[in-house]
Formats: sequence, C-alpha cells, structure tokens
Amino acid sequence: MDDVLAGLRREFEAGDDTFLLKLRGDRLEWDRDAFSRLERAMRAACELYQGRDRLDRWVAEGFYDVSRWVRDWTSHPHFPRPKPAEYHDACLERLDDLADWFFRGFHSYIEPHTWPDL
Repeated sequence: MDDVLAGLRREFEAGDDTFLLKLRGDRLEWDRDAFSRLERAMRAACELYQGRDRLDRWVAEGFYDVSRWVRDWTSHPHFPRPKPAEYHDACLERLDDLADWFFRGFHSYIEPHTWPDL
C-alpha cells in the first residue's frame, strides 16, 4: 500500500522523470513509458481505494487535476500530440475512466475487465 501511494504521489507532484513533468514547461513531451507508469499508479490506487468511504485529499485532488489538466494542456493546437491520434484519445479516455472509478468506487466495465496497455 505504501509503495502504491508513494509512487502515485511522485507522479502527481511531477517528480523527476514523470509524465507530468515531461508534459509541461519547456519540454512539451508526451512520454509513452511515463504515461504508462502514471496510468498504472492511478489504476493501483483505484483498486486500493475501491470500497473505501473516505478519500485522502491529495489523492482526490491529483485524480481530478490529472483527468482535467492533461486533456486541456494537450488539446492546445500547438502541443505536439503523440501519433496516432487514436492513441492520444485512448489515453485521455483512460484518465477519465480512472477518475470516474476513483470517485465512484467502481468502474463502468463489466467484470471480468482487463485494462489493456496503452
């Protein structure tokens, strides 16, 4: 549990070599491996928090911010979005799905559901 939350905090705080750090600032880089690390950390947190009545504020803020900010930031016409466009769209949908799962306590897919790698 501590490893899951430590990794998620690092991602949400845009620590070294994280997706969010590479995405913003002067870099404007969509790093596929870094996105996968972020997505896996968010998915692990959803599993951890599923069924809980209370949410840690920093985790809730992170899920909310990431699900909104990544879409807004990378939708700018001058942002170098990854190709193909379907991959970018699938990533944004995944962030939405994970935020929905986190806040509702369950995901919208019929079990058994396998989250495909992006």
